[in-house]
Amino acid sequence: VQLQASGGGLVQPGGSLTLSCAASSSRFHVLKMAWYRQAPGNERELVASISAAGRKDYAGSVKGRFTISRDNGANTVSLQMSSLTQEDTAVYICKAVWGSAAWWGQGTLVTVSS
Repeated sequence: VQLQASGGGLVQPGGSLTLSCAASSSRFHVLKMAWYRQAPGNERELVASISAAGRKDYAGSVKGRFTISRDNGANTVSLQMSSLTQEDTAVYICKAVWGSAAWWGQGTLVTVSS
């Protein structure tokens, strides 16, 4: 599975941004998809995930501000981010999981700054 993330950029504090991750898989609908992020000097952390059945989970730090969704027809997973703060600045990376197998995308940089 190849994953291509897009949508990152520079946004002001309090602003919104939507990330998208396109997957090259005919079996996208069975994959669990997730967004991770890694800020400079920090470990990679799970931001949000969505199961094949559509169950969503969020890190406490983004709950209520971020929304993950998937479009099985387009083989994409999106992350809508709002009320962004400087602490959200990071490289956002999408991940696909199927059983014990996992695939990572290359990441897209989100910078929250005034």
